[in-house]
Amino acid sequence: MITFNYEIPFTLETEPLYENWVETVISNHGFTLGEINYIFCDDVYLHKLNIDFLQHDTLTDVISFDNTVGKIINGDIYISIDRVTDNAVDYKVSFLEELHRVMIHGVLHYLGFKDKDPADKKAMTLEEDKAILMLSVWFSVI
Repeated sequence: MITFNYEIPFTLETEPLYENWVETVISNHGFTLGEINYIFCDDVYLHKLNIDFLQHDTLTDVISFDNTVGKIINGDIYISIDRVTDNAVDYKVSFLEELHRVMIHGVLHYLGFKDKDPADKKAMTLEEDKAILMLSVWFSVI
């Protein structure tokens, strides 16, 4: 089960489509969806979490707390809509593309993908791109 929580005036349209997308990505990697909570917030909210839990005094777009047990994916994914908006401009992509990237980024961490060294980052980006392509195809048929 996936729940979508909003700490700011922002909501996703077509939540069931996003839930199916994330569950498909998870199952395509041989895992099972347990429970994922998406929490959409602003920079202030996520910055506080970054300091309190990770001891990082920086802004970030996404923080994921992994509670996976074996092959059952569970966790909380916090996303700063402020960062997503700014990053979309910086990377010259649409807001939705950047949002989709950070939404699936946290899930990919749960699946074992890393992004600290260049080779791992390249593999992570490739998986993000594949997932975003899948979602864009789904959006084009609805």
